[in-house]
Amino acid sequence: MTPVHAVLFDYGMVLSGPPDPTAWARMLDIASLSEEQLHKGYWIHRHVYDRGDITAESFWTQAAAPTHAILTPNQLTALIAADVDYWSTINPPILAWARNLQQAGILTGILSNMPLDLETGLRARHRWIDDFPHHTWSHSLKLAKPEPAIYRHAVDGLQTQPENILFLDDKPDNIAAAEALGLQAIQYTSHNAFEREMHRRGLDHLLQLEGHTAFQNGKL
Repeated sequence: MTPVHAVLFDYGMVLSGPPDPTAWARMLDIASLSEEQLHKGYWIHRHVYDRGDITAESFWTQAAAPTHAILTPNQLTALIAADVDYWSTINPPILAWARNLQQAGILTGILSNMPLDLETGLRARHRWIDDFPHHTWSHSLKLAKPEPAIYRHAVDGLQTQPENILFLDDKPDNIAAAEALGLQAIQYTSHNAFEREMHRRGLDHLLQLEGHTAFQNGKL
């Protein structure tokens, strides 16, 4: 068994919980879009927005194109705020485990495809993000998972050999890219499934670490 010296976390659907449906409903209302229109516009342009290739104004103008030639400043501000709310839900069991790792002296980091506006909003809301010693944000590098270079940046930041890093992400393409570079990787679908996989790999000792502070009410 190759030892794990560092754990690298994706943000969306790993550190965070399922997106907030009430925030999505606000986006629909602000942009006057149908569910189908917003879903298509939001996701077709999301990767380049996460990668930092386009601005928030460009992203939301394109996402809202079916009903708006141009968005007002108030609409743009409201859509950015709703997007932050959409991704602000938390995943308490994985956050509590991350804190246990940190208190045990195991390196932790975040590797996330995320635009600047979302990073800024989430870091203002979730102060625990600063407790992760390393962050790799896609927008700041003009790179995004599953591009190999973004994983190399995270590995360099953790100052740990790839084979000694465990990476968690919800998307199979991102897991495959990490494994291709030598990282240990687990696709996170649910916490129960994650713990079963950790047991299967003989990494039980990492689950049994006990921290001094539980994760409650959005704070570590």
